[in-house]
Amino acid sequence: MPTLNLPVAGGKLKPYTMRPPREFPAAKPPFNRIAYAAAHVVADPLAEADPWLDAAIDWERTVAFRRHLWSLGLGVAEAMDTAQRGMGLDWPTSLELIRRTLEAARDHPGALVGCGAGTDQLANGRASLDDVIHAYEEQCAAIEKLNGRIVLMASRALVKAARTSDDYVKVYGRILAQVKEPVIIHWLGEMFDPALDGYWGHKNYKAMEVAVDVIAAHPEKVDGVKVSLLDKDKEIAMRRRLPQGVRMYTGDDFNYAELIAGDAQSYSDALLGIFDAIAPAAAAALGALTRGDRKTFHDILAPTVPLSRHIFMAPTRFYKTGVVFMAYLNGLQDHFTMVGGQESARSTLHLAELFRLADAAGLLADPDRAARRMRWVMATRGVDA
Repeated sequence: MPTLNLPVAGGKLKPYTMRPPREFPAAKPPFNRIAYAAAHVVADPLAEADPWLDAAIDWERTVAFRRHLWSLGLGVAEAMDTAQRGMGLDWPTSLELIRRTLEAARDHPGALVGCGAGTDQLANGRASLDDVIHAYEEQCAAIEKLNGRIVLMASRALVKAARTSDDYVKVYGRILAQVKEPVIIHWLGEMFDPALDGYWGHKNYKAMEVAVDVIAAHPEKVDGVKVSLLDKDKEIAMRRRLPQGVRMYTGDDFNYAELIAGDAQSYSDALLGIFDAIAPAAAAALGALTRGDRKTFHDILAPTVPLSRHIFMAPTRFYKTGVVFMAYLNGLQDHFTMVGGQESARSTLHLAELFRLADAAGLLADPDRAARRMRWVMATRGVDA
C-alpha cells in the first residue's frame, strides 16, 4: 500500500501508510429510512470566470455525481448549503441546477430529489416581511413549475426582518398554506451559517417550540423537518414532539449513526451533507439496517463519524471543502477546484488529517489514485509528500 509523508502539528512530516479500502456491499433499496445526500456542485476549472465572484459549474460532472448517488439508492437534496448555496451559488444558478437534476432524475425511476427554496434573490440589505414572503413564493412557484419537491430553507433575510417569533409564524404560515405538496422545513443552525443565529426568534429551546407550533398548525403541508443543530438531544426532543406523520430528517453530521438507528420511541430519517462524501458506506449501512442487521449498520458507520466530525469542525460552514476533496480523492471529479475559491478554506493540516481519517474508514476506493492526488495537492501547498 502507498506510503506518504503527511504534515502533522509542529510543522513536521510523518510517514503514513495507507490501508486496503473497505468493500461496501451493494444495497438494495428501498431502505427503511428515507435518506437524502445534500450534493455538492462540481466547478468548471477552465471557465473564463473570476472564481471568487462567478459560479462556473461543470454541469456534466455535477449531474453525473447525482446519478452516482441515485445508483446507490440515496436521494439528492439539491441546491442546498452543500451546493454552496449562499456561498457562491445564487438563485438563478440554483434554479438551473434544480432543473437539470430533475430532468436527469427521469432516467432513474424512484429517484428522490428535494429542491431548496429560499429567499436569496433578495439583496443583502434590509427587507420587509412581505419581501421575504414574496421571495419564498417566487422560488416555491419556480420549483413547483418544474414538478419539484420543496425543501423550505432557512432565510437570512427573515432573521433581519423579524422582530418576534410571531413574524416567523406569519411567514411560514403564508407559505405552507400555498404549497401544493408537503415540504421539508430546513432548520440550519448558526454553526452552519452565522447569519441564521436566533432563528425562530429565540436562541434556546423556545426556538424549538416555535418550530413545532408552526408544523403542528400545518401538518398536512409538512413532510418533515430537517434539523442541523449538531445537538442530538435537541433533535431527539423535537422529533418526539412532532405531529404524527411528520418526519425528522437528521442533519446532525456529528451523531447521524445514533440518530438514524433511533431508540425505542422513534428514529430520524436523513438529509445529510456527509452522505455526499461517504455515499457507498451510507448506502451499505442503510441496507444492513433495512435487513435488521443493526450491528453491521454501526460497524460500517462508526469509522465514518470521526471523519465527519473533522470535515464539519468549526468553522462548520467550510465543510464543503472537505466534501469536494473526498470526491476528488475518489475520482468522482478530476480536480480540486471549487466555486468561490473555497478549496482554500481549509488548512493543509486539515486536509492531511481528513485523508488519514478517510483511509481509516476504508473510504478511499483506489489507494493508488488517492495517494497520487493527495501528493499533487500537497505539492501545491509546499509539501513533498
